[in-house]
Amino acid sequence: MCDRERGCSEVPVPKVTTWQLSAGSAVIGLALAAGLIAASGPWDSGQRKAERDWAAARDRTGGAHHGSPARPGSPAGPAPAPHAPGVLAALGSSAAPTGKGLGDALGHLMDDPALGPTAGGVVIDTVTGRTLYGSDAGRLMTPASTVKLATMAAGLSALGPGHRIATTVTATPDGKRVTLRGGGDPTLDRDGLRALADATAKVLRDRGVSSVRISYDTSLYSGPVLHPIGPNDNLAPVSALMTDEGRLGGGSGDSGGSGDPSDSSDSSSSGGSAGSPEEGDHGPAPRSGDPAGDTARTFASMLADRSVHSKGAPSPGTSPKGAKTVASTYSAPLSALVERALTNSDNDIAEAVARQTALAAHEPASFAGAGRAVRDRLKKLDLPLGGAHFADGSGLNRQDKVSPTLLATLLTRAGDPAHPELRPILTGLPIAGFTGTLDGRFTDPSGAGRAAGLIHAKTGTLTGVNTLAGTVVDTRGRLLAFAFMASDTASPTAAQSALDRLGTAVAACGCTG
Repeated sequence: MCDRERGCSEVPVPKVTTWQLSAGSAVIGLALAAGLIAASGPWDSGQRKAERDWAAARDRTGGAHHGSPARPGSPAGPAPAPHAPGVLAALGSSAAPTGKGLGDALGHLMDDPALGPTAGGVVIDTVTGRTLYGSDAGRLMTPASTVKLATMAAGLSALGPGHRIATTVTATPDGKRVTLRGGGDPTLDRDGLRALADATAKVLRDRGVSSVRISYDTSLYSGPVLHPIGPNDNLAPVSALMTDEGRLGGGSGDSGGSGDPSDSSDSSSSGGSAGSPEEGDHGPAPRSGDPAGDTARTFASMLADRSVHSKGAPSPGTSPKGAKTVASTYSAPLSALVERALTNSDNDIAEAVARQTALAAHEPASFAGAGRAVRDRLKKLDLPLGGAHFADGSGLNRQDKVSPTLLATLLTRAGDPAHPELRPILTGLPIAGFTGTLDGRFTDPSGAGRAAGLIHAKTGTLTGVNTLAGTVVDTRGRLLAFAFMASDTASPTAAQSALDRLGTAVAACGCTG
């Protein structure tokens, strides 16, 4: 069974080693570029507030439940904000590496037997969008968790970075029937559930009600609840209502184990409604077989603690006619969910974002409907889809097929000033040697460790599948996007090392000859 790529929690702060300090000093120059970004405005969840306002002002729906555009006569939205084109200019003012130079640097590395018999790769100049290097770059391959890049791009494009997922409680006019309605937020935590119980109990007590019948509504989602891989520690049953991603115990990004001993994937990570993961809430963990029912029963217990008792156990059902919303809680903004999903390769968030994209496209919120919606949204972004297929949002399904060119072009598009709504894709990428699923890679100071801090990339791992797609600043200060994909690999450790050498070669090239 493959070793898993490790997740990462934001707390506590990891111990910084000597090689990391060395790597940090090597990238001090990048702080100057970061200063240009900071000067453009304050950051929030990895995105400039000005850019978020500009994205929100554009013609798209956003917010929970996909609210309609402003009515005629309503106050105008925020004015378009400057979008700092100088950021990319500063990182691309020098000459881009040549195709011959990159070919000389990467050709023999692409032939590494550790990458298996089928490997493809591409490097794109983010400033011009020109492909600088390609080796089977258009080949459709299984992406594993790098498909999350496509899922998040589709979600951000369809919904906007400020979109939040609502969980609501409705009650009939007499207060005798209460329904907990899932909106698809896998990060709903016990604090959010308590807030719902507090608000609901207050309304009911004000009406003189102390005994109710409780139902829970998961009808927003349709189709199979279980992923085709079956019960798995990497993903809960995909339900519109759950708490803490259906976890029955804390996971560990360092742990292995899978519901299918033949398969492995990037570790998942959960976050509360505030969008910040807690220690122990990442990595594989046993999952509830009935996350919606468990959430409803916890909610009923919380109401009982507030002197509102349930007549019998909560049961599945929709809100009765005439019921009104009495309480609501919301997820973190989509920008924060995207960053968390990419940094820690969170499968539950990825499947939720795919279904939110389906809802925005008026498709069924199912695996199939989400796949159609994601593909359609990426087509609207003018990305090179070819025969790409999206069987799920997380990358656990081997029927997902994308090309290296699609992944690298998507990353280039995320850096385009014309698409500020996609910026969380770049800010959510794990940082080589420091964060997320790359925290334990690029650690050899005499080898791939030279690229620590320089490479920001999404990882992908299934048994026999290893991928890496991200961005890197080369030695001449040019910002490049890359994607390397390998299939039928024999050793995950050897394949990951080979991919790391490819990324390091791009970072070290700066070759114009």
